[in-house]
Amino acid sequence: MKHRLLLITALFGLTFFANSQSISVEKSSYGIQSGILGIWVHNESHISNSIALRTELGMDVGFWAGTFYPKTGYLFSPVITLEPRWYYNLKKRHSKSKNIFGNSGNFLTIKSSFHPNWLVISNYDNVEIVNQISFIPTWGIKRNLGKHFTYETGIGIGYRYFFAKSAGYYKNEGEAALNLHLRIGYRL
Repeated sequence: MKHRLLLITALFGLTFFANSQSISVEKSSYGIQSGILGIWVHNESHISNSIALRTELGMDVGFWAGTFYPKTGYLFSPVITLEPRWYYNLKKRHSKSKNIFGNSGNFLTIKSSFHPNWLVISNYDNVEIVNQISFIPTWGIKRNLGKHFTYETGIGIGYRYFFAKSAGYYKNEGEAALNLHLRIGYRL
């Protein structure tokens, strides 16, 4: 009787251990996302059970208008983003039988982005941007719709620095920056 109880306890422990091992961010996940102001391709790579490193390459969109311009202007400029994401509620979602597939969960991150003046596409000729870098602590959620479709939203306030001297201005400048995003995407 004692051996059966020990065997049942060991099997239960192994089952619990196996289930706890599966509560983790995915090893690697690729996708494409689009929002109101751009399109991006990304990869999320496993660092630990709750942390993934997201790398992203995309095109951000900007608009402008005013009395000095004969027509509304737009531009597409490249952006390179690196952000470690801490998915802090995966275990809680799993315990409530909610989906954690594709890193579905709430996350905290420091979104680090670089906007270079490499390839700017615009409806005006000779439009350039000033090279800039930003660091924005952000809270967000990411969810899956089925196996391949995703949506995510996030909000954060941080700092953006403009390398204006390299573009001929008198001095470089920094300012507060807002990250407010709503994206839909497709996981590969």
